[in-house]
Amino acid sequence: MTFRFDNSWIAALPGTYLAAAPDPAPAPRLLAFNRRLAEGLGLDAAALETEAAELLSGARLPAGAEPIAQAYAGHQFGGFSPQLGDGRAHLLGEVVDGTGRRWDIQLKGSGRTPFSRGGDGKAAVGPMLREYVMGEAMAALGIPTTRALAVVATGAPVLREVELPGAVLTRVAASHIRVGTFQFFAARGDQAQVRKLADYTIARHYPDCAGAENPYVALFDQVIARQARLIAQWMGVGFIHGVMNTDNMALSGETIDYGPCAFMEGYAAGTVFSSIDHGGRYAYANQPLILGWNLARLAESLLGLFDADQDRAVDMANGLLEGIAGRYRAEWVAVMRAKLGLAGAEEGDGDLADGLLAVMEGQGADWTLVFRRLAGAVGGDATGIAPLFDDPTGLRDWLPRWQARLAPDAASRIRAANPAVIPRNHKVEEALAAATGGDMAPFDALVAAVSEPFVEREAYMLPAPQGFGRYVTFCGT
Repeated sequence: MTFRFDNSWIAALPGTYLAAAPDPAPAPRLLAFNRRLAEGLGLDAAALETEAAELLSGARLPAGAEPIAQAYAGHQFGGFSPQLGDGRAHLLGEVVDGTGRRWDIQLKGSGRTPFSRGGDGKAAVGPMLREYVMGEAMAALGIPTTRALAVVATGAPVLREVELPGAVLTRVAASHIRVGTFQFFAARGDQAQVRKLADYTIARHYPDCAGAENPYVALFDQVIARQARLIAQWMGVGFIHGVMNTDNMALSGETIDYGPCAFMEGYAAGTVFSSIDHGGRYAYANQPLILGWNLARLAESLLGLFDADQDRAVDMANGLLEGIAGRYRAEWVAVMRAKLGLAGAEEGDGDLADGLLAVMEGQGADWTLVFRRLAGAVGGDATGIAPLFDDPTGLRDWLPRWQARLAPDAASRIRAANPAVIPRNHKVEEALAAATGGDMAPFDALVAAVSEPFVEREAYMLPAPQGFGRYVTFCGT
């Protein structure tokens, strides 16, 4: 089995990585394999599946692999760390699919690297399977995302609060270029490397920018556009990333690093799932604000490329940064128009969407079910949606305003724009607990369900049962 590697990062960007070999798994065993993704990459899926336990665990390197750990910095919860880097990940190389798109093939949880900062470089079965299921859910929802090609149990334990079975995930990404990648070199005053990195990013992700009057300003503008659209899509499905650090914002516009993430159930703007986000920095409603904050850090790193005159460079950056809120709002309103089944576009559509959120706040109203059940309220019958609210009075007042804006085929539009199935927190925990204990059946069933999110499967549509309690997630390191 061959990946037909074509490793452009190594060739184009020396000095941005360190060679690092993954640890060989002592007793690798394949837990999950993404056949559809393998086929999309142009790989021989059947052949790869037979060898995946060894090739995707570090036990044996695929032919042509040149494993490296990439360097990056990052603001983590607002504090700057000048050196982070791949502390438990090894980029094996890149493959080009049948359409000409380039993809990184990276092992995660594959052992120490020069950037491990005292960590063990390992990962446990649960967090790696979480990343697999979350990536598949997001992909099925049409939201740009990294995905998992496989998860392999290593046969070695990982010590966290308790001893857990270890695993390696194979992550497929359009690239691993992060805001923090630029920060790493900008913080060192290495403008030559920042320029090379920007040129590489343009060539790989934004080739149209190469012909712009100022390619680097054009690059920043296009990154803003992709990120504004991405975060609006997150907000539309109630997704909370949990660690929107600058090292977790990819310039490709993909969702990356599924650590303490989760999908919101009962709507509350301040919802936080991460065990380490004590101040709510990355709460649901704060994600658009962090979008702007992170992009400001990218602008700082690119200033020297915008213009040789610092004052002019700052003016260029500020001009684009000041427009982020409006660009995000436009993307969010577009998402909400689709979710609400509205006809055309009118000035007050954003206010209409805000009105529904105001009605939902504090009511325990399930985000996914409310929007899905709006399809049944198109004709004025609120019996399906009203029970989702502790007090439906506000909902009943809002419904006539909404019904006045509906498209003729609103019910079908609503069902097409609003999933029936998301990775419900209790179903995720149930699947991960079973898998950690050796039973993969609940995980496989969950992946099948979230991979067809608009197909109604009642067992995967219900909110967490009474007694599930407040949901808390962890980063897995």
